[in-house]
Amino acid sequence: MGLVKTRLARDIGGVRAWGFYRHALAGLVQRLSSDPRWQTYLAVAPDTACEHTGVWPAGASRFPQGLGDLGDRMHRAFERMQPGPVVIIGADIPDIQPHHIHGAFKKLGHHDAVFGPADDGGYWLVGQKRFPRTRTIFSNVRWSGPHALEDTCANLPGARIGYLETLIDVDDGDDFKRWTGNYAG
Repeated sequence: MGLVKTRLARDIGGVRAWGFYRHALAGLVQRLSSDPRWQTYLAVAPDTACEHTGVWPAGASRFPQGLGDLGDRMHRAFERMQPGPVVIIGADIPDIQPHHIHGAFKKLGHHDAVFGPADDGGYWLVGQKRFPRTRTIFSNVRWSGPHALEDTCANLPGARIGYLETLIDVDDGDDFKRWTGNYAG
């Protein structure tokens, strides 16, 4: 507690934010890790948390994210995986289902990259074909704002980019209210 979902915790409280994170992560791992079409891994931060076996949901291997901003850590995850297409998602998108992941891999059959846009200007999924190489796509991205998707796509000149449906990523109290159906705005 206190290390994840800090913006959400400011709005709804630390215990409630931690509970959301744990529930969302466990649900994602349960829904996605049993599908034989892909392998599921958890990129964990801080790096020392990989050693805490009782904390993480069963069904997915873990590896440390390493240091740096979000882009550094995602690029490292792309580089760490075996050759072939890779899809990365966040743990704060509770509505992800196996058909979303399957759709991303399917799009990578005809596209160089794929994104699942979030309604706040960011994205809940990023994938790369990674052939013949992994592209460096996270430079100069304004994270946690309305330009993250636009900035990342700008790093892909000439690439064929596919898009999935827009989903809610739960970053703050307003997102949480919209996701739970308690949005008053």
